[in-house]
Amino acid sequence: MIPAAPPETLPSLRVWQRKAMVAYHRGQSRDFLAVATPGAGKTTFALRIAYDLLADGTVDTVTVVAPTEHLKAQWSGAAARFGIQLDPAFRNADVHSAADYHGVVLTYAQIGADPAVHRRRTLARRTLVILDEIHHAGDARSWGDGVKTAFDEAERRLALTGTPFRSDDNPIPFVEYEQEADGAMRSRADALYGYRDALADGVVRPVMFMAYSGQAKWRTSAGDELAVRLGQPLTKDLTSQAWRTALDPEGEWIKQVIRAADRRLSSLRSAGIPDAGGLIIASDQNSARAYAGILKRVTGKSATIVLSDDAGSSDKIAKFAESEEEWLVAVRMVSEGVDIPRLAVGVYATNAHTPLYFAQAIGRFVRSRRPGETASVFLPSVIPLLSLAENLEADRDHVIKPKSQDEDPELLLEQAQRVLNEGTELGGQRETLESNAELDQVIFDGGSFGLPVEAGSAEEQEYLGLPGLLTQEQVHLLLQKRQREQMAKQKSGTRTETVERPQTEPAMTNAQKRLKLRKQLNALVGARSFATNEPHGKIHAKLRSTCGGPPSAQATIEQLEERIAVIRSW
Repeated sequence: MIPAAPPETLPSLRVWQRKAMVAYHRGQSRDFLAVATPGAGKTTFALRIAYDLLADGTVDTVTVVAPTEHLKAQWSGAAARFGIQLDPAFRNADVHSAADYHGVVLTYAQIGADPAVHRRRTLARRTLVILDEIHHAGDARSWGDGVKTAFDEAERRLALTGTPFRSDDNPIPFVEYEQEADGAMRSRADALYGYRDALADGVVRPVMFMAYSGQAKWRTSAGDELAVRLGQPLTKDLTSQAWRTALDPEGEWIKQVIRAADRRLSSLRSAGIPDAGGLIIASDQNSARAYAGILKRVTGKSATIVLSDDAGSSDKIAKFAESEEEWLVAVRMVSEGVDIPRLAVGVYATNAHTPLYFAQAIGRFVRSRRPGETASVFLPSVIPLLSLAENLEADRDHVIKPKSQDEDPELLLEQAQRVLNEGTELGGQRETLESNAELDQVIFDGGSFGLPVEAGSAEEQEYLGLPGLLTQEQVHLLLQKRQREQMAKQKSGTRTETVERPQTEPAMTNAQKRLKLRKQLNALVGARSFATNEPHGKIHAKLRSTCGGPPSAQATIEQLEERIAVIRSW
């Protein structure tokens, strides 16, 4: 059945989509992997390929596999714009879809539940299979094996992902891997369009990360009371506990951060983005409800709450996307694939910190609508998240490391301590005693800006009130200006509303001093990158060449101080 839409009515393609389409039709290969950053238009690209293959008779039907139930409806709606009718309500028990459909939309869970049903459907007609966010096929053995069983005989397979890397070594079905010199296997994309490329083309928004530190105090199950400063170099366990304390709805940290995020949203809505929306990403359902309650108490505003894939959740998301309501609170459902272009402010109130989950979550805020829009994401100032924020623009592949007979004991310990569940809930026997927040730094384009300021202060408001419609260069200039003003006040001894430190505060440890110097060095490298258009990595390499020594993560305090002095002299 030929698609109903005439060619002249099809959505126009971006440059990367046209290049990828040419590469696809030129290669005529059975498998094709397109890696494109969230918001770049993978769905439009895939549906144009489906349209062409249906129109020229290469395939008779289309099967789309998506991660969630909500995305089934989203795919069906997008396909209709191409004159392609896809059944989003197909069940495994149905065996066949109605004759007036061009195909179906399924979930990976559906495939895993009964791959034989979908294998029979694939064998019955020449089928194009579109595997959306294909890294999900490696989530469980049943899903990966099911996908291979169901679609091994498909006429064509088009795999899509914005995040082709995973936290484990499970191979992704129908993805080609190339062996490297060390024996590792690296995924190979047939078309690649990364976040940096999309940012340069104006396809996605830049993201400004507002990182909040502060004090966290809690009581353990053994009755011990611990107090640390969020963001300090700590053991993994202490970092996790401090992080959980900050996100606890009973503490002040999350209340102050939600209030600050609402101020940022109000600033954007009053200065050029009247329909800007905000999203709070929670770790679990109880926290999501509690955060919505906090929002109501501290701002007087109600939020739409989306807890799961239960009936009605898709309608809630669709209604919010089309409305001008301000806030949405969700657990995992809005972390991937859901298209709400007006989302401009986020609160990352979850302890999930794998690169995969983080990239998917931040992808909800980068969809560009007009020139000059900048997204703002509020997050805890903890090293795992700061590292991910600083490296947002890095393109990653899925790497399967070679297995060794003599595993490194330290590596085994790290793997044992790793949080494997990307949506880990904030459980455990502990009691929050106290928490408070302060704006620690602003991360933009890989650079760090600003000095710590108290939540609710006038200096914090200077950052929260940054105009929402600015070019990337203007954002850089404003952040640098704010930082210079703060440093000048600090140097002159002018009293400000920044956080007051007790006179008896102990001297910094070497670990704390090293972290501070690294932040300072990264800020200077960011400023240098902006001024010269050189990549951050190239500037760091020049500094190492001039000063000697290892990468900054392993550099001594003296080496970091020397590099700071050198870059200031350039």
